[in-house]
Amino acid sequence: MSPPNRLIPPLYQPPATRAAFAVSPAKSRGRFHGEPESPTRTCYSRDRDRIIHSTAFRRLKHKTQVFVQHEGDYYRTRLTHSLEVAQIARSIARVLALDEDLAETVALAHDLGHTPFGHAGEDALNAATATAGGFDHNAHALRLVVELEHRYAAFDGLNLTWETLEGLVKHNGPLKHDAVPQPIAAFDARWPLDLSTWPSLEAQVAALADDIAYVNHDIDDGLRAGLFALDELSGAPLAGPYVGDVRARLGDLELGRFIGELVHGLMSALVGDVLSESTTRLRAAGPADADAVRKHGRALASFSAAMERDVAALKAFLSLRMYRHPRIADTMEKAKTVIAELCAAFAADPLRMPADWARQCGKPNDAATLAVVRDYVAGMTDRYALLEHARVLGKEIAL
Repeated sequence: MSPPNRLIPPLYQPPATRAAFAVSPAKSRGRFHGEPESPTRTCYSRDRDRIIHSTAFRRLKHKTQVFVQHEGDYYRTRLTHSLEVAQIARSIARVLALDEDLAETVALAHDLGHTPFGHAGEDALNAATATAGGFDHNAHALRLVVELEHRYAAFDGLNLTWETLEGLVKHNGPLKHDAVPQPIAAFDARWPLDLSTWPSLEAQVAALADDIAYVNHDIDDGLRAGLFALDELSGAPLAGPYVGDVRARLGDLELGRFIGELVHGLMSALVGDVLSESTTRLRAAGPADADAVRKHGRALASFSAAMERDVAALKAFLSLRMYRHPRIADTMEKAKTVIAELCAAFAADPLRMPADWARQCGKPNDAATLAVVRDYVAGMTDRYALLEHARVLGKEIAL
């Protein structure tokens, strides 16, 4: 793929009104617990604010994206990743005349359920709690916002709108009946989220923004960390031509400036592709409203087929040279040990947990106790997990 030309388009003017197929705050299906709406904010803007002020969102500051949080100040955490996803989602939503607040809200919430130590931590927690149903980060995110956050006297959770909950659960697409995690199935039985349909366009845009953000910032972080070099990246799918373009235009640059130029070009191409493909699909489908989007049968916000292949190939490159790099893999194996040993210790003796958590437990090592342990460990930051491991196990693991 060749980099696009660098002609500067006319100044963009956002649509004056929301599109018919956008989600409308006025037509929201409401909240599980009835409460008066804000006179100064839409319901989705209020959802966004509730997420930002939640304890789960603050903890993302010290949760691994790729690098454990103490490795350097320049690398992304779950929090900075979520902020970047939100910015991209809002920008795309604005051009497509969608509800920007809802797109931003789903983007900010999409990683709330992640464990310490990234996907390695999730794998370890899933294995350690298999007899209690295992662990799924999307399901845990739902539990956080409907149950585990305790900010309000009248109800558990954040009492978010139906549309935000739908986007949180289904932003990657419909859920198959035989593959719905139990926490999602249990909530769906109380308040159906239409799990078999596509989510709103706003949620679809948030999922695409996630892909756009992480391939770009993982290139940035990987280059800065020395996990791969520009010469290697110059042969990579999708990103390679942009490396060549920056070299041809600007020659030798300091690394930070080079990365900035590279990411600028690549991100612009990805966003432009989403806008082009989504506009084409929307014109062809002509959905009358947000419910027609849900019932359409396929995503209406999407990369083009060619870009989807290129993104998948770039992800494979990053997986090999970054996520499976010995430096990262060795750290994540140690992190898995931290999670596994913490879970085993807390399950065997729940009194090792804080009193408010221990009170919720059943007998040692039973399913009820493991479920409480799962929630407690999932909420930890990287550094708190290491501190708890040292306190409970009496040994330190250096990551």
